[in-house]
Amino acid sequence: MTRRAILVALIALTVAGRAGARVYLTTQQALDVVFPRPTTVERRTLYLNEAQARRAAEAAGAPVEMRVVPYYVGSRDARVAGYAYFDTHLVRTLPETILVLVGPAGDVARIEILSFDEPEDYLPGERWLRQFPGRTLADLGGREGVRALTGATLSSRAVTQAVRRILALHRLYVAAPAASASPGPPPKPAP
Repeated sequence: MTRRAILVALIALTVAGRAGARVYLTTQQALDVVFPRPTTVERRTLYLNEAQARRAAEAAGAPVEMRVVPYYVGSRDARVAGYAYFDTHLVRTLPETILVLVGPAGDVARIEILSFDEPEDYLPGERWLRQFPGRTLADLGGREGVRALTGATLSSRAVTQAVRRILALHRLYVAAPAASASPGPPPKPAP
């Protein structure tokens, strides 16, 4: 087989394997939905070392495999409106990408599904996703915190783990540094 024939075969397999992939929103469309105008959006990035990733995984109760975590901060009237994080993970054997909007208080404000490659039957519905807004990492601690998605247990587990992962990263490395930057006790006067 020639090099060209191998290349054509690989491209055909890749396209055929992705034929069922569904993209519901692009990254920009999702950001426009959660941060409507006149909100300004700034992209930031967390760079985690191995120990930080392990700490976040322990806090989340879910694996944290990415060491570079981009996120977006939306601001309106000089106040933070929210933090948007994207998470791509496997559901069964195929990927899903979601956006989790974290509110200024550190709770889930909204979840959007951007893409879902598994069969449509396993797609978490809007009604199921509505149980997340207002929840914090502590609220998602046990199985009783989130209702299972009947017939799509792996989908519900994947979304819940993604939300827990994002909330842990946010609490440990985004919200905590901002809180520690608050002024401490007033300096002592010089004698």
